[in-house]
Amino acid sequence: MTKDMMIKALSEYFKKEGGVMDLPVYKSKGSDVPVKDYLLRRAFGSWSRVLSVVSKRYPVDVVAPVVEEAPVEKKAPAKKKKVEKKDGK
Repeated sequence: MTKDMMIKALSEYFKKEGGVMDLPVYKSKGSDVPVKDYLLRRAFGSWSRVLSVVSKRYPVDVVAPVVEEAPVEKKAPAKKKKVEKKDGK
């Protein structure tokens, strides 16, 4: 398997899984991955280089979920406290 074939398979796997993974998560998938992590690291040097090559050759475009903001509740203005003046006599 050539480097290009490995990167293409990895990119397609990332698209199927929903995004790029870090090394511990990728390792935890076991034998469900298209290319073993040690083969990728041997071919490219490190996991960060693997991810760099994936992003340059076959970018992973994943649609981000829409985040709805919670409505902001307006606070009532604080009531002013009446201060009584004491006679200084």
